[in-house]
Amino acid sequence: MTATPAARPPIASLRPLEDDAPMDTRVDRRAFLQRASALAAAVTVGTIALPAVAYAGPAAPASLQDITTPVRSEALADLTELTIAEAATLIRTGRWQPEKLLEAYLARIAAFDATYQAFNLVLADQALARAKELGRSRGGALHGIPLAIKDNYYTRGIPTTANSYLFEKFLPPYDATAVRRLTAAGGIVLGKTQMGPLATTRATTPDGRITTVNAWTPADPSVDPGGSSSGSATSVAARMATSSVGTQTGGSIIAPSNAQNLTGLKPTMGRVSLHGIVPLSYTRDHPGPLARDAMDAAIMLTAMAGPDVNDPRTQGLPPVPDLVTAATPVRRGRKVKVRWKTRIGVIPGFTSGTTEVAAARRAAVDAMAGVQDLRVVDVTLPDEWDVLTNTAFNNVRLPERSEPFLPMLRSDLRGFGVSVTGWLQGALLGAGEYLIGQRAKALLLQRVLDDLFEQCDVVVQTSPNAFDSIGLPELALPIGFTSTGIPIGTILGGKPFGEDRLLAVAAAYQAVTDWHHRRPADPQGVVPMRTAGGDRGRIRAEDVPELMQ
Repeated sequence: MTATPAARPPIASLRPLEDDAPMDTRVDRRAFLQRASALAAAVTVGTIALPAVAYAGPAAPASLQDITTPVRSEALADLTELTIAEAATLIRTGRWQPEKLLEAYLARIAAFDATYQAFNLVLADQALARAKELGRSRGGALHGIPLAIKDNYYTRGIPTTANSYLFEKFLPPYDATAVRRLTAAGGIVLGKTQMGPLATTRATTPDGRITTVNAWTPADPSVDPGGSSSGSATSVAARMATSSVGTQTGGSIIAPSNAQNLTGLKPTMGRVSLHGIVPLSYTRDHPGPLARDAMDAAIMLTAMAGPDVNDPRTQGLPPVPDLVTAATPVRRGRKVKVRWKTRIGVIPGFTSGTTEVAAARRAAVDAMAGVQDLRVVDVTLPDEWDVLTNTAFNNVRLPERSEPFLPMLRSDLRGFGVSVTGWLQGALLGAGEYLIGQRAKALLLQRVLDDLFEQCDVVVQTSPNAFDSIGLPELALPIGFTSTGIPIGTILGGKPFGEDRLLAVAAAYQAVTDWHHRRPADPQGVVPMRTAGGDRGRIRAEDVPELMQ
């Protein structure tokens, strides 16, 4: 792969644009920087009204409409292979009923979840009743679609444990805003998924016993399923749900998606409400979808996103653009074209080396370079990148994690189980360190907006942490496999509210590759965890600080 030198256009300003211009060209980056600084201040002074982000474009947000797409033959042969878009096509045209689709997933759960351990709770009776109800009507793209919900999202009257002793008997009085919006769009809550205790590590029991395995390596629990949203990822990768939702504070949408051959989308801070989700960090928590392809991620995010009176982080933002159109591949004859001309920035060392990962990255970059109107450019990282993104500065999120739980930390540490060391670490971090970290975060955001994104529109990354800390959107997508069959993924990072451009790039790439269509084999001869001899190992409290999300 030979990249061309990056041009350095001026920083985006608010100027007249074509109606179909991507959202990242409509947003005032300076306003986003000011809002991020105000958000950091809100942590210390309490809930405040945040400054609005200046925006030039249509005022009406996107909505989910009927979707019609060709349905692959393998999906017709096995309903659990259907994407959301394919299932919506069959349901809307009356070829399949939601009840039949749900029964197919329940059959797989009954057959294989004792091995995968993706679910904390399966709501079979409730889901079947909902599917029958939805079968009597027609709706939009999520109508009758079975979804898996991470167990830190509130579900009214249904246990929401966050895999923690602290919440083991908690029955929320209402749904999380994101759950309410998904079900209002016709989604069916199939069950609650396993997760890291209080969203800190890969999925384990509260005392650290490993539960969920990677769907691609069910016989080897040492292969990481990807982070605290690993149950959500495994449920989709193992074809036990059409799509799922997770949360990300330190990579837990992106990492599980990369680990399990999925397309995950962590949106810009504030794009999806955090109301009704067990908190980790006021300035870094991001809800988002784990999906099978770019189109499904677009459908899920369209349903989840938008302002919420219960979460000031969602107010004063640009409207949600038409993500479904953005995720629709554009073709000119037999050639694939990206929807908007886009410069893909390749960071130093991204494709270097002789490893299988490096080879997969080179092939992915070459495939992107072959798409019309996608231009690959080499970029340089901002000054002091390694310092501003290192573990020490990344850990400034920890006091935000501990603060809501200080009364519990003072009364009984046992309630935190195996994750207690991470919560104590946050409680003990000094005020000076926290303030320095917040200033460093503001400096990093400024340099990313002013320096990095002068060189490109989208940037490939090797870690999600930097963009986590500054609230910018990221998309994970599959780019290959190792010789042992373990998925290889990559990360695309975007400008503020640039989810539509990320989806357009992913859709173009997935139109010329087929990695996202590959599924793991069903587990054979794997000892379920709940049987004798099914011990999968344990995470110790002293390991948690190195593993925290």
